[in-house]
Amino acid sequence: MTGPASRRRLRAPRIRTRTGAELSVRRLRWTLVLSLLLMVVAVGKLVEIQVVNADAYAESGVRQRARTIDLTATRGRIYDRQGDVLATSIQAATVYADPRVFQPSTSADGSALSPGADAGEVAGTLAPLLDRDTGWIEERLTSDRHFVYLGRQLDHDTGEQVEQLGLPGIGVLTEPRRVYPGGALAAQTVGFTGLDGDGLQGLEARYDPVLAGRPGMLVLERAPGGLDIASGVRELIPPEVGTDLVLTLDREIQHAAEHAAAQAKDRHDAVGASILVQDVVSGEVLAMASAPDYDPNDRDDDEDRDTWRNRAVTDVFEPGSAQKALTIAAAIEEGLIDADTPFDVPDNLTVHGKRFTDAYEHEDEVWSVAEIMERSSNVGTIQIAQELGDQRLESYLRAFGLGSVSGLGFPGETAGLLMPHDQWWGTSLPTIAIGQGVGVTLLQLSNAYATLANGGVAIEPTLVRGTVGDDGRLTPTTSPDQQRVVSPDTAAQVAAMLEDAVSGADGTGHNAAVEGHRVAGKTGTARKPADGELGYSDQYVATFVGFAPVDDPRVVVSVMVDEPEPIYGGVVAAPVFAEVMSAALRSLRVPPDSSGRELTDALADAATRAAAVREDAADAP
Repeated sequence: MTGPASRRRLRAPRIRTRTGAELSVRRLRWTLVLSLLLMVVAVGKLVEIQVVNADAYAESGVRQRARTIDLTATRGRIYDRQGDVLATSIQAATVYADPRVFQPSTSADGSALSPGADAGEVAGTLAPLLDRDTGWIEERLTSDRHFVYLGRQLDHDTGEQVEQLGLPGIGVLTEPRRVYPGGALAAQTVGFTGLDGDGLQGLEARYDPVLAGRPGMLVLERAPGGLDIASGVRELIPPEVGTDLVLTLDREIQHAAEHAAAQAKDRHDAVGASILVQDVVSGEVLAMASAPDYDPNDRDDDEDRDTWRNRAVTDVFEPGSAQKALTIAAAIEEGLIDADTPFDVPDNLTVHGKRFTDAYEHEDEVWSVAEIMERSSNVGTIQIAQELGDQRLESYLRAFGLGSVSGLGFPGETAGLLMPHDQWWGTSLPTIAIGQGVGVTLLQLSNAYATLANGGVAIEPTLVRGTVGDDGRLTPTTSPDQQRVVSPDTAAQVAAMLEDAVSGADGTGHNAAVEGHRVAGKTGTARKPADGELGYSDQYVATFVGFAPVDDPRVVVSVMVDEPEPIYGGVVAAPVFAEVMSAALRSLRVPPDSSGRELTDALADAATRAAAVREDAADAP
């Protein structure tokens, strides 16, 4: 074929061959790009580690090699009103271990490290010093933990002996241990702390935030094997000492009350006994004793638990005839009666089908209100209450503090039992008027009588005078609440009647007389409600509550003896009252009253025993 078409020929594409130099340049460029990328990633990681997340990585590193130990703060002291120490803290030794020392580990380069010490040998060395079983210590040394206690709050000498041994993985800390110099003195009131220093009972628990202080911290730097680094970080944030607490308790009066309570319990084979001493003018509690007691320095948490409770604020009982003073005070205040108002009093009275009697049979007699109080007449008191009525009786009893907590703020304090009057039934008025069918604590009963002694003004009871800070100055607590319950005239009339109940010829409280002082007070004997069922048991509570001196009352003393033998308040509780009141007046340096009735005269009165028996029989339902 000829012509143009034949001249067109297909040409194969030309392939350009790259030279070796060009290929080298291309590879160099890619290598440079990859290197730059890697450099950017590395720089970014460094920025992240050293700038963006520097704190987080530093903290992680510290966590890997540091050990933080919490340091317990020293609690504030607890003093009585005179500055005597009731609770304090001393320095004790705590022995601890780092179990990592006794386990194989790996170094930073991945090589294996042998244990820093033999757990069995160390345990055998420590066992006699810590008074622990060798196996128990070895088990803790080989545990999968970083920190274990081997002994806490040990004697300082023991800690020094352990420290001198220089055992690997074993350390000694100094931490406070709570001690109570008075032993069982005021134990139920002061309470106690746990092993970690936290308040568990009594005022130690109630004021734990005040007493506790602020814990500190110790940071130690450790090598991978768990051993201390001599040149490593050792940071100490010392704990802050707690604030001191000053109580209203008087050590001398407290001791007298505790001694009397223990003797009353033993002498009368009672389940328990409680005594409360209160300042009339200030409302301050000067003593609060319960038997049986315990020693917080050497307590057995399994056996002593029942002795921990402060019976004066936790136990509820029927006050019996001791409440008649409150019933009569309410009627006087309402203008229904006065001390001389006469009543025609039979020896029995039936109300809503229930027959109430006096302690002994007598003809219908005309007695004044004062004589009704002196003779502790159930029938006469019920007649007075009937004029007063349900609503007014309940109102006054609540104003005296029954049916509500006192404001003391003590852990476990109970409000007692006083039903609203709209829930009373036919026999409630007569039974409550004479102290049955109502439950009170010893503190409530004491505070009610303190109101009468204080001219009719109720003052909220207190247990704490104030706190002492770093400056050593006392910061008083706020002033207690006050309210008038009855007039000064009403209070004076009732006080005179209560004095006759102690010193009058027909009084039931002769055994409460205190030589050289005029005393006012009232006995009470009440059956205990049956446990877990309706009705009453065959056990009794004996009480006496009163104040002195009558012309210028300073102190109220209340006594409750649980299930005594014999059962009578005039025989069991009144002598205890006299013993404690005498000690309190001496401690407070109250001078004798020349007009006070001689104790020997009171005890020689032929009517003492007979009157006491009549009174207590009248209390029994």
